[in-house]
Amino acid sequence: MRNKRRWALVPYLILVLTASLPLRQAETAEIQFQQGLGGTVENHTIAADDSLVELALRYDVGYNEITDANPGVDPFIPEAGTRVTIPAQWLLPDVPAQEGIVINLAEMRLYHFPHQPGEPVTTYPVGIGAEGTDTPTGTYRVVEKIASPVWHVPASIRKQRAGMPTTVPPGPDNPLGSHALRLSNWSVLIHGTNRPFGVGRRVSHGCIRLYPGDIVPLFGKVEVGTRVTIVRQPVKAADVDGRVLVEIHGEGDEDLEMAAIDLLIDKGLNVWVDRKKLRRAVKERTGIPVDVTAKSKFKRKTPPSPS
Repeated sequence: MRNKRRWALVPYLILVLTASLPLRQAETAEIQFQQGLGGTVENHTIAADDSLVELALRYDVGYNEITDANPGVDPFIPEAGTRVTIPAQWLLPDVPAQEGIVINLAEMRLYHFPHQPGEPVTTYPVGIGAEGTDTPTGTYRVVEKIASPVWHVPASIRKQRAGMPTTVPPGPDNPLGSHALRLSNWSVLIHGTNRPFGVGRRVSHGCIRLYPGDIVPLFGKVEVGTRVTIVRQPVKAADVDGRVLVEIHGEGDEDLEMAAIDLLIDKGLNVWVDRKKLRRAVKERTGIPVDVTAKSKFKRKTPPSPS
């Protein structure tokens, strides 16, 4: 009976979420990163009417992030009283230049770096291309900012869905939402959405979707010419106050343990890692930074503080 009730409610939950998503203020997404680590993992006790889908919206995390951090919890009808993890802590992606926009497809998250070093980084969850219409990696530029965009329906979509118009005007039925940023890869947009439950999922035809309340502040901050770097990094690692942290994302049969070892070797951190802790982090794939530092009888030498 529980399974029948759950699936019967899914269309209703999606309809409610689409119609009533609250706008979020820009400052809620501003994170101060120190040594590549930022944010705080929080906890939330499930109330009678809560769902993980709604909590993802409330805490500005993606569907993928909140379900990966809470394996075994029903995303639509969790048990009241369940204590769930809000995965609001991240390691920065590895990119040659921390500037403009960086999108890590593996974690489905966007980072917008400030003009001045040391200022907070703005970060938002995103939805990305579905299998077969994958969002491309690479380095691009924002070439156009569009308020109230018109959706020019691709021929491939019109072929799949009989009766689709060639264009959809601005409004609540427009999949591009209220604002869009066009990239120098002309077919790719960073845009809002009229279906917020798709944020944190692989659902688009290659574009990058943000919650309606997130695209507005991002649109206001980004200028034409802004660099956009799109990467796929299922493993991130950092040395934070002498501790080795890893953040693991991924699905399927990817050899993430070997990818993690290679990354740690590249960073010179492999000698400080407990392999059992690393294997557990890879197996669990919570998407939250995990301490995998080995216990050692030798004290790790840290560089002297600058005078």
